[in-house]
Amino acid sequence: MPNAIYFTDSDDMNELLAREPLALLIGFALDQQVPVQTAFAGPYKLKQRVGALDAAAIASMDPSRLEEAFRERPAIHRYPGSMARRVQELCAVVADDYGGRAERVWTEAEDAADLRRRIGALPGFGKMKITALGSVLALRFGVEVAAELVPDHACLGAVDSPEALAAYQASKRAHKASLRAAEPA
Repeated sequence: MPNAIYFTDSDDMNELLAREPLALLIGFALDQQVPVQTAFAGPYKLKQRVGALDAAAIASMDPSRLEEAFRERPAIHRYPGSMARRVQELCAVVADDYGGRAERVWTEAEDAADLRRRIGALPGFGKMKITALGSVLALRFGVEVAAELVPDHACLGAVDSPEALAAYQASKRAHKASLRAAEPA
């Protein structure tokens, strides 16, 4: 297990992502229409604001209280209401289906197909997030059943330092620019 997952500019936040599986899942749930650093800082901010990253507790929170925690400045996400709901739904799945232990999503997967199915069943996790989370699990945590999910292009799983995160983000921007340039006018 790594000591840190270098998706933010904060050692404390990066260590939380490596240490608490639910933090990692919440970060991926928030990784939408915001920079990677913003998404993966979210679990740390949420933990500070609600006291703990406990799936059952978050799932059973008054939704308005959770949304308030997301809206507190600085906001956890640019869409605090919808992301508070998504995180609450994610926590409900983790609490109900995995006994509150987020790591069971991958530790109990029988093979890559089962892992793909388990991740894809999480609220807000589509094909890209399945691949991204799978690459992190395989390359950073050594989860063998996730190896098949690692893509053959730049991915978050290859990020092992702040410099690697900057390189990943530059590669992603260049890839998006090339896709836009290839679109018919």
